[in-house]
Formats: sequence, structure tokens, C-alpha cells
Amino acid sequence: MRNRNTRLTFALVALAAIATACNKPAPPLDRSKPPELGAASALNLPGMVEKTLPNGLKLVVVEQHEMPLVDIALVIRTGSEADPVGKGGLATLTANLLDEGAGNRDALAIADQVGFLAIGLGTTASWDQSTISLHTTKATLDSALALMADVALRPAFAEKEFTRLHNDRLTSLLQEQDRGPAIADRAFASIVFGDDNTYGHSTSGSRETIENVVRDDVQNFWRTWYVPNNATLVVVGDLTAAEAEARATALFGNWAQSTLPTLAAVLAAPPAQDSKIFIVDKPNAPQSSFRLGGVGVARSTDDYYAIQVMNTALGGSFTSRLNQNLRETKGYTYGATSRFSMRREAGPFIASAEVVAEKTDSAMLEFMKELNNIRQPMTAEELAKTKKYLQLGYPERFESTSDIALAISGLIPYSLPLTTLNDFQGKIGSVTGADIERTAKTYIDPARMSLVVVGDRKTIEPALRALKIAPVEVRDMKGRPTTIVP
Repeated sequence: MRNRNTRLTFALVALAAIATACNKPAPPLDRSKPPELGAASALNLPGMVEKTLPNGLKLVVVEQHEMPLVDIALVIRTGSEADPVGKGGLATLTANLLDEGAGNRDALAIADQVGFLAIGLGTTASWDQSTISLHTTKATLDSALALMADVALRPAFAEKEFTRLHNDRLTSLLQEQDRGPAIADRAFASIVFGDDNTYGHSTSGSRETIENVVRDDVQNFWRTWYVPNNATLVVVGDLTAAEAEARATALFGNWAQSTLPTLAAVLAAPPAQDSKIFIVDKPNAPQSSFRLGGVGVARSTDDYYAIQVMNTALGGSFTSRLNQNLRETKGYTYGATSRFSMRREAGPFIASAEVVAEKTDSAMLEFMKELNNIRQPMTAEELAKTKKYLQLGYPERFESTSDIALAISGLIPYSLPLTTLNDFQGKIGSVTGADIERTAKTYIDPARMSLVVVGDRKTIEPALRALKIAPVEVRDMKGRPTTIVP
């Protein structure tokens, strides 16, 4: 009994001490200034094993044994840049059809299997790649991977499914014609790159090009580009490199390679001209869609890290100059951003926002002010803050197996080494103020930009002309010259 009472006494004393500590008032917070950012911790990614199967399929394996999960991505190193002339949208339509029937399963059977296994299976295509992705537990890996292999290697492309998705795409394209942001995206691409350039179009195509696509086009695109010597299988999760190689060999080892055709080069964009405001009329629109910019850079640029820092300060974060100005200070928009869309070739630089219509002219002035100011020397304080923002936020990109698979997949179309992921924080840290000023002056020139505004012409045109920032021209919804009289 005495021992029991002693233990009880000690427990009560401990509880009293905890209660006292909990009730102790915390030191006062200094709310006059934001918390100071700490130093960025080094990111040490797990080892990556690279192999190549006899048929040319590349394999990248990352072992992650903390959870019984596996993420797999089959990356085809070709996307919408391979759409034939007059058949824009073919790559994305092909990717969408892959899981609408494969092997001995129709579309409903695949959906049932995905639900039964409680896995994630996705297919998509972008400019530079087409991807089939799988998220599964270790327990369901074999069944899930077999299903993924069917989708990749034995798609049915059934006529009824082609017709359904083909009609769905046409409907989506029709709906886009009533959406200011979608109109602005298409018009901007056409104006900057021209109709003869691949990048002058959308990855989803247009009504005219999709109407030209038939089922045989989908089959031929898949047969041409979905081959092992044009693919990389990324495996991340709870299995060893040997286990991953064995499964890849069993399911993809007999995939027959073939000679890849030479991909037509992306035509050079037209030379940049003096800035001009292009108005696309959307009668009675309550807001104006801004897309300002021009041709940017390819992913292979040596200025990649300097551009990341410079653009983050300009419009790549919530605290960026554009967002703080147009949203927080002026209240013209819910968000203003900028980005460099880096592709195999030079994609666009775009500064964008959806602005309340009556503030269209005022917003244009603020956009131009910030685009000019970013070309001036950046303060040491802003430079340090921006670099830390990128460095401290970088590790969250690798929190899960799917995050790691996605990060690796993003390197593959550009033949970047896997060490690129480990280099990011150090390379960002080495960016100097001189680098920022040089890259801003090289790639952002407000005097030679396409300034696209989609909105109610009768309301916004007089005010935009009165600014005298640049000549004003009216374009149609496709960004092409119109016969409308100014």
C-alpha cells in the first residue's frame, strides 16, 4: 500500500508541475514585425537508381519505406508539340482515351477495378510529355501495375469511347468561348507566337482541329510515340530497386521498341515588336482578363535559377509585387501573377490578372509600373527574402511518394540529370542582385510586349486609348485581326 501511495504522490506532483508550466504566461509577441525566417535546411533526397531495360525503357527507382505506398509514372517524352498540323489537341485526346478501355476491360470495367483496388490511375499530356500515373498501396501493387500496363500497352480506343470523348472536347471548346480567361489565354498565344507556330495554339486544340481528328489519328499517335525507347518508368515507394526492375521487366519487358520519327522543330516566334494593346471584345463582361508578355525562355536556359528568383519577386508568390499592388493595395483583383512557361523551346512569359472592368485602365498602369520596376536593382532585403521563400518552401515538394515521382517526371522531357533536384537550394542561394537585374532586362521589356485585354470593348477601349501607353488594336477571340472598325 505504501508503494502505491508513493507512486500516487509522485504522479500528483508531476501533474501539478505540468499544470503550473501550462499556466505560465507565454512571453509577449512583437506583432509590429513579421517573424524572422530561419535558415534553410539542406534537402537530402533519397538515392535514385537508374537502369535501362533491353528494349530501351528507362527505369528510375527511389526507395521510400516509411509507408506501404508506391507511386509510378510512365513518362512518354512527347506531348502536344507533336500534334500534326491541323490536328491540334490530338496528344491530349490520345492520353484521355488510354484508360477508357484496355486489355480485356472496357471503360466501366477499368473504373470498377480502380474503385475495387482503391488506387489512383491518371492519364494526361502537356506540351513536352504524356504521362500515365499510378498511386497504390504495396498490397495492391501487382494488380494495380498490371492494370497500368494494360492502359499503356493495350488501349482499346473503342469507337464509342472515342466518339464520347471527342464530343466532350468539342463541348468544352464551345464553353470556353464564353470564358474571358480562356479567351485571353488563346488570344495571347496566337498574338505572341503566330498561327504557324505550335505554341500559338492550345494543347486542347480548337473546334476546327478537333473536328479533323478521327479515331485512326489517335491510334497512330499512340503507335508512333508510346514506345519503350521514348519512355521512362519512375517508381517511388515501398519496394527495392531489384523488386521494381523485376516487375518492370515482367510487365514492360516485351514492349517492342521502334524507330522514332524526327519531331518537327518548333518554329521561331515572330520578332518582338513595339508594345501594343490588343483588345478582344467580350460584351458586358464584368471583368477584364489581362495577359501581358511575350516570348520567354526554354527550360534549358542557364538563367533558370535567376529567373526563378526574379519572377517570384515580380508575380510568383502571394507577397509578390504584382499581387501586393493590384490585390492588396489597390483592390482591383483577387490575384495578379506572372510566370515563365518553360518548355523544350522558349515558351511565353505572362503577367496576368482578372480585373474588375471599371479599373481596367488603372490596372494597366500598375502592371506597366511593376514590369518596369523589376528591371531596376533589387534591394538586398527583398533579394534575401525571396531566396529564402524559395529555399524554405522547396522541401514540401517532396513530402510524399507522389510528390517525388512528379518532381522526377518533370526532368525527363528535358534530359536533365536527377541531381538537378538536389542542386536547387544551393543554386537559388548563389543568385545575386546583378543576376536579377540582368535577367529582368534580358527577358522583360515593357516597351516590346503584347498587352492583351479581354473585356467589354465599349467600356474599356476609350480609357485604354487615353493612357497612351501603346497603340490599341482590336482582335477577334482567336487573337486574329478583325474587320471591326475602331
